Amino acid sequence: MNTSSAEHYTYRVRWSPEDEAFVGTVAEMPSLSWLDHLSDGAFAGIRNLAKSVLEDMLETGETPPRAIADRTYSGKFMVRVTPESHRRLVIEAAEQNVSLNRLAASRLVS
Repeated sequence: MNTSSAEHYTYRVRWSPEDEAFVGTVAEMPSLSWLDHLSDGAFAGIRNLAKSVLEDMLETGETPPRAIADRTYSGKFMVRVTPESHRRLVIEAAEQNVSLNRLAASRLVS
């Protein structure tokens, strides 16, 4: 992995009322954050910090986290619910004349 993969990481910038500043974060490295009074500054700061951390990791022989965007996904995952919730969902799906999978998928993406 080279340092350009930092460009593929998942960055977010949000307002922090507690800090009275914008906070930039990177999903693949949840321990990192960057504060700035401007959203653009928080974004640039967290990207530069992530790039610096990746460079340090590579120098010390650590394996950097793989970017979420570079992973492949099957579209399948298992969710466990209580038997009572399962029954209610099956009834709701039947009442809507859709499969349980379709009902669950629509709830997850909305």
